[in-house]
Amino acid sequence: SFSCIIRSLLVRSKNRLFYFLSPPFSQKPLLVGGQDFRSFLLKYCPIVQEKYYPTLWCFSGRLQTLVRVFIKSRPAVSYRNERIRTVDGGQISLDWLDNVCSERYNDPVTRPIVLILPGITGNSRQTYVLHMVRQAARHGYRSVVFNNRGFGGEELLTPRTFCAANSEDLERVIDHVRELYPRAPLLAVGVSMGGMILLNYLARKGSEETGIFGALTFSISWNAKESCISLEKPLNLLLFNLHLASNLRKAVYRHREVLQTKVDVDYVLQSRTIREFDERYTSQMFGYESCPDYYHDASPYHKLSQIKVPVLCLNAADDPFSPLHTIPLEMARKLPNVALLVTSHGGHIGFLEGLYPRCENYMDRVFGQFIKAAFEHPGELDKVCEEGQ
Repeated sequence: SFSCIIRSLLVRSKNRLFYFLSPPFSQKPLLVGGQDFRSFLLKYCPIVQEKYYPTLWCFSGRLQTLVRVFIKSRPAVSYRNERIRTVDGGQISLDWLDNVCSERYNDPVTRPIVLILPGITGNSRQTYVLHMVRQAARHGYRSVVFNNRGFGGEELLTPRTFCAANSEDLERVIDHVRELYPRAPLLAVGVSMGGMILLNYLARKGSEETGIFGALTFSISWNAKESCISLEKPLNLLLFNLHLASNLRKAVYRHREVLQTKVDVDYVLQSRTIREFDERYTSQMFGYESCPDYYHDASPYHKLSQIKVPVLCLNAADDPFSPLHTIPLEMARKLPNVALLVTSHGGHIGFLEGLYPRCENYMDRVFGQFIKAAFEHPGELDKVCEEGQ
């Protein structure tokens, strides 16, 4: 019967979880995590219990990933740009939306702040970032977007960019925001590689002061090596890998004058895949002996148990960038302050819904509900944090 079809099955095979979700148009997401954190989410984020209906004509992971780029609307956002210096003499570009018209939080000293980390070649102008900033503003919050070095419109002052494993720039940004607004609660949101950097930062800090009281990630790659393997499959290579590698090469070419003092730029510009780029550039830039060493260090999968700040992580089971078997479902069941939300469909930063999915989508709604829950009920979220100490 049809009712039998809609059941979700969890099958364990050789310590891997395969999440079979059908039919494709009406499934509740899988929510895994510590009991107190799950209770918090079930109470204040009803979306974690709602069925996700992907766009009928665009429900496959690859289509969701592609269509989002071309169809998602671009809200008008007027940023205030700030550039801060780093210890090594570099600079980071921050884009602020101060939300000075906020009625609910009219005191700028205590207005809640959402720190947003875009994906690998993204910046504050990405559609998903603009929708988050606009939604945060509607709730009365201030937003600040952390543009990775070389991608915020600024020039590189030193021969260094960024990578998924290194969180020194993020720490510099968080310290700067805390210095400016020490009384304002700060929550961080990372998308794709931005989420990897965020989780690696939290894992490195462990029980130390992190400067943030909660975090949210979207479509992160839990295992960089497995993600690379997935992206090298023929169709994924054609649709995603070659394009991303091209964008990375363009960034290196733009800053070649300063970067050529540290890497062989001409050799890097011959890279055709992300793996080749990481072998010739990223692992060399950040001092790794090999690309596999970099991929291991960049993978949050290996460090999840070290995170002590409450973190909600949204992934799709059909994300071509993040294979389902790499999502640490079993590990998250044992951790008090980590929750994984896994939808059957959604692709990579897709999560489109509705017949003409130009406006806010499922990912945006998860964002809106979680940040509101965290800022309006900090005491209950603190209990989750205390449970994890």
